[in-house]
Amino acid sequence: MNIVVMGATFVDIKGFPNDAYIPTGRNVGRIEYIHGGVARNVVEDIANMELRPTFLGIVDDTPLGKDVIEKLNDHKVNTKYMLRRHEGMGTWLAVFDSNGDVAGSISVRPDMMPLLEVLAEHGDEIFSKADSVVMEVDLEKEIVKRTLDLCEKYNVRAYGVVSNMSIAAERRDFLQRFACFVCNQEEAGLLFLDDYSAKTPAELADIIARKIKGAKIPSMVVTMGAQGAVYATKDGEKGVCPARNVRVKDTTGAGDAFCAGVSAALTYGKSLPDAIDIGSILAASVITSSENVCPRFQPQELGLDVEK
Repeated sequence: MNIVVMGATFVDIKGFPNDAYIPTGRNVGRIEYIHGGVARNVVEDIANMELRPTFLGIVDDTPLGKDVIEKLNDHKVNTKYMLRRHEGMGTWLAVFDSNGDVAGSISVRPDMMPLLEVLAEHGDEIFSKADSVVMEVDLEKEIVKRTLDLCEKYNVRAYGVVSNMSIAAERRDFLQRFACFVCNQEEAGLLFLDDYSAKTPAELADIIARKIKGAKIPSMVVTMGAQGAVYATKDGEKGVCPARNVRVKDTTGAGDAFCAGVSAALTYGKSLPDAIDIGSILAASVITSSENVCPRFQPQELGLDVEK
């Protein structure tokens, strides 16, 4: 079938100052409204690799929800199993500083429980044909458990991404069932109840290697912004992958593009370091884009053999 992505759809409201951002001041700038959500972004980025993913998500029963589905269809995402429900989408309000980084944000999460209806009615049909599943670990527990049960039933690898680490940190037992879990440096600190903000990549790689061995997490990738990413497996493999040196316009969506690249590359047989390199290519393409979107890539451009 293809890669299946599960998670929420959001409306992102983004504010950008014209000059240096003053946290307590009145900042003149511009405001943008765009389709967002980690899973929605990830599935679009996978589609931009011409991999024809399937999205299991929910949108509003409004023209905005219809617009989300139409855009995904334009990117050749399979939206056959998507649901339309009242207030089916969340909202993310964020203000950015002059460096393109998030200075503060507030989010309202949607109720994702209706996805259990999709899993009950179409789960066997979907997962028996899936190449892999990419899922937000912070979805409702019943959804995560049912999805992982289906993955194990059909021998499908699951890759975990995160929207809200405060919620995901409560799902530590589930992380043992993901082939790989991807998060950023701050989120890793929340997961392991520590502060890694001052750690070097080499130090963090050592820490993550120890932590996942104790937690029995198969593998984990932690992004560190301009310092690149680190990785470790419970078998003892670990390393550091540097970031690409590019001019940053807006960091929004870079982490989602990175997750899309890593999970797609692992799905089609790449090693963890090679998968991180592909994720870095996608992330760099987003933060340097004037439209803050991942451009289209052919699988062969990224070294992906989807026929295997």
